[in-house]
Amino acid sequence: MAVQEARQSTHGGGCTCGDCPHGAREGHRRAVAAFLAKRDELAAGRGVPAAVVHSAGASRQWVSDELTQSARVVAERGRAEGEAWLARLWRYTLAAVWVGVVALLLVQALTAVGAGWSDTRTAGLVAALVMALLLSGAAYLHRARGGVLAPIIGEDNRLSTSRAVAASWVLLVVFAVLVLAGELAAASTREARDDLVDGLQIDRAAGLVTVLAVVCAVAVLVRRVVGLRVLGQKLQKVRADRPRAADLLTDDSGRGHFADAQYFLISTAAVVFAAVRLARRPEHLPDLPWGLALLVLVSAATYVAGKYSEGGRPVILSVVRAREAGDLDAPIRTGDDIEIRGAGFVPPGAQSADRLARMAVRIGTVHVHVPLVPVAGGFTNPSDTVLTVPVPVDVEPGRVDVQVITAAGVETNRCTIDVTD
Repeated sequence: MAVQEARQSTHGGGCTCGDCPHGAREGHRRAVAAFLAKRDELAAGRGVPAAVVHSAGASRQWVSDELTQSARVVAERGRAEGEAWLARLWRYTLAAVWVGVVALLLVQALTAVGAGWSDTRTAGLVAALVMALLLSGAAYLHRARGGVLAPIIGEDNRLSTSRAVAASWVLLVVFAVLVLAGELAAASTREARDDLVDGLQIDRAAGLVTVLAVVCAVAVLVRRVVGLRVLGQKLQKVRADRPRAADLLTDDSGRGHFADAQYFLISTAAVVFAAVRLARRPEHLPDLPWGLALLVLVSAATYVAGKYSEGGRPVILSVVRAREAGDLDAPIRTGDDIEIRGAGFVPPGAQSADRLARMAVRIGTVHVHVPLVPVAGGFTNPSDTVLTVPVPVDVEPGRVDVQVITAAGVETNRCTIDVTD
């Protein structure tokens, strides 16, 4: 029994080895199950101590504190799982790179049947091996940050659509240049070498160069725009537990986003077209037609415009005294509940309980944490448009300002209310 207890203490819920039943994933799963069970139990009115059940305000505060503590455990387990997942991911990305090399070898061997092996096929395989080695080295150096995917993971720990698109074009161009270099090294005649050098002329690769320049500029510009909007409190950003493939097509809350989806899909189709052109005519850079290049440019412009227009600062529209059925109309007094109406109180990606519990309301000089009010399947308070908080007794009577502080740390405008004795 002592040995079993020692093993359980070594491989607790925060373990990140990933190979034992008490690893990070299992710990996070158990924490989530315990939190959901507690939330549904408290939402049904069970489990509240008798000492506070007689007071609606006290019981609500006790329930909120219990859920907040449980949500913090879930958040800690989620972060541990995310770190362990990233640490394991680099091996999968490395395997995917070498699977691609093997797939290229099989395609080259099958297409060589009847046509015979050529220097171009050798150059393609050598280029693939060189890129695989470079990517393998990068994956090892960034093994704690997702391996090959590390450059396209943003500061918010999500996959960046703009970086993923730019990286795909960069990899295609690097591969094409390496293929040309291999063919140039294997060319035996001066005419063949001159033809290969002519394949790098701008008149043949103008469309490809233009698209590459634009998508790389978009990746840099979007990072700058998002950073400035976050610092200017015009955009709310909440860090994710770990990156997901769906980040390329969705916003921070996980809903499908038109600007991201169309940019990623159109760019992917154009990259596939350029790769086919390279396979058919490997003696020069892919000559991307201007019609397709303009389509990518329009998609990029739409993506940038979407980044400029998304988000917005949270705003308070009005503050009223919360009234339950049977209560008399009255002015706001200390101890009363107030209902804050507005928009943007819950940032995208901050719907989890631990982040909802970080919301606060400044009433005069007093900071009031927004209580969590559970119901079956979620919470009624706080919400994106309405917050309900009590006015503490420490608030001095008179005209006081009310201001909401969201989970992203963004402050709303001030709204003045009158508090009476």
